[in-house]
Order: sequence, then C-alpha cells, then structure tokens
Amino acid sequence: MTPFGEKLRELRRARGVLLKDMAAALQVSSAYLSALEHGRRGAPSAGLIHQICQFFGLIWDDADELVALAKQSRPRLKLNSAGLTAAQTALANRLAKELRNLDPETVTAMQALLDTARPAMPPARPVRAERRAKPARAGRAP
Repeated sequence: MTPFGEKLRELRRARGVLLKDMAAALQVSSAYLSALEHGRRGAPSAGLIHQICQFFGLIWDDADELVALAKQSRPRLKLNSAGLTAAQTALANRLAKELRNLDPETVTAMQALLDTARPAMPPARPVRAERRAKPARAGRAP
C-alpha cells in the first residue's frame, strides 16, 4: 500500500462511500481506484488528485496533504547511485534488499533519522544544456 492509497481508503471509508460509487463519480474504473488504494498503481495525475479533492471537499491543508502523499507514492522505484560514495551505494542496495522485512517501528525510526539528518551537500540540480541560437546560413536572408 502507498501513503496516497492509504489516505484515499481512509477518506472513502470515513465518509461511507463505496468504491464503485466513487469510481463512477470520478469517471474511472473501480479496478483502477482499487489499484490506487492497494498500491498497485502509482500516483494519479494532478487532474485526478484535484477531482478527488473536490469529491471529498478537501481544501487548503487537507488538499496539500493529499498532493504531498501522492508524490511519496511511487510503488516502483529506481535509484541511480552514480556519483554517490561507496557507502551510500551500499546503503541503497541494502535498503532495497531488506526494506520488506523491517518492522513498522524500525521504519518510523529510520524516517525520523532522515528527517533530522543534515545533508552532506546541497541537493544536486539537474544540468540543462543551454540552447544556442543557430547561426544564419551564408547567402540566405534571415
């Protein structure tokens, strides 16, 4: 289950809404909505998140929370460790291997540690290639 799916199910059940009724209102299949709740599908589009917020009447902080949870809800992750230290790469590989076996208290403790950890370096920014103007060809008018 993903954080988004867990929250979605909690909202739906707290309001006594059936999965099929919500799916019909959002114009998606109940299978898709079920897959979102169970974490078999990744985060929905921004448009669907907006529709869900409208469906439940979520505004301000509640809507922002749902958007944030969607960003944390990718069930299939890829991690590129190129450029990281050997220790960071080893940690990433160990976490990928052992995450499924960690108890909830350990996961919570690890999240708290990451929340308080000081970054070793500022987050890397993606490098963008600068666009250059194409030179005018000789003999042609611009």
